[in-house]
Amino acid sequence: MKICVTATDKNIDAAMDSRFGRCPYFVLVDPDSMESKAVDNEAASASGGAGIQAAQNISDKGIDVLLTGSVGPNAFPILSAAGIKVMTGASGSVKDAIDQYKEGQLKETAAPTAEAHASMAAPGRGMGGGRRSAGAGRGMGGRGGAGKGMNQ
Repeated sequence: MKICVTATDKNIDAAMDSRFGRCPYFVLVDPDSMESKAVDNEAASASGGAGIQAAQNISDKGIDVLLTGSVGPNAFPILSAAGIKVMTGASGSVKDAIDQYKEGQLKETAAPTAEAHASMAAPGRGMGGGRRSAGAGRGMGGRGGAGKGMNQ
């Protein structure tokens, strides 16, 4: 069996990271021997789709169980299709999370535990759709005069 824990550093004494897609490292642990290997999460700095990329990156590593704080709706189906059980509710260090799993203190999640993040195409974002658009604010011409918008 191989367990993957989202972590802030590369060892079992590192603090667990509650984020899946944006955690800096995945620590892969054999729960019987407690041997571990860290893998950089290359998706952590992605401009978008970090959860999907992270799920794809670990799905081929022979992981049986993922211990994390939350998993979004785009990553969850990939992990599920790869046969990876997602467990939430762990806290403390990577070692603490493994111990909590071994003691049956964690629950398997059957659905995403985080909401989808807004993309740049969401309403009010991107080019000209938000409060800071040119022409969308009060004019600079005074008392209703014509001028380019200068909203803050």
